[in-house]
Amino acid sequence: MQEIVPGPDTTRAFRDALGRFATGVTVVTTDSEIGPLGITANSFASVSLDPPLVLWAPAKFSRRYTAFAEAAHFAIHVIGAEQEDIAARFSRDGTAFDGLDWALNAHDVPLIHGCLARFECDTVATHDGGDHGIVVAHVSRATWREGAPLVFSQGEMGDFATRGGPDD
Repeated sequence: MQEIVPGPDTTRAFRDALGRFATGVTVVTTDSEIGPLGITANSFASVSLDPPLVLWAPAKFSRRYTAFAEAAHFAIHVIGAEQEDIAARFSRDGTAFDGLDWALNAHDVPLIHGCLARFECDTVATHDGGDHGIVVAHVSRATWREGAPLVFSQGEMGDFATRGGPDD
């Protein structure tokens, strides 16, 4: 068992400790000054069922931060286990829509088709969260399909394996 006091000298170790918490993988999209824009994020969570609120936290050091922090409308796409390529492309390039099946909604937000789930959102509030912003949004529409999620843990993406029963 390792133990640290989080601080400037233990940033990597603190990140390693946080990495023990597995999360889903999303791609968040919005309209921007340069056109459709996307970013891969694992900082997504539900906040409230009534009203339907979610949050995500873009990193302030990202060149795409301002576009997302100031967006009035955006979509959060939950990525399926078989769609790792979509997550990878938007982690490198915010304009990586070529070859994807997508369309614009009424707010000009790019909607990627075929994802495990999609939440069309209207920004309610943005809060300071240290080296990240915290964007709280009202979900105006949700779509989903059956399938396994892409999971991020300890710096790696992979699929989710359920535990088998006593007969497995």
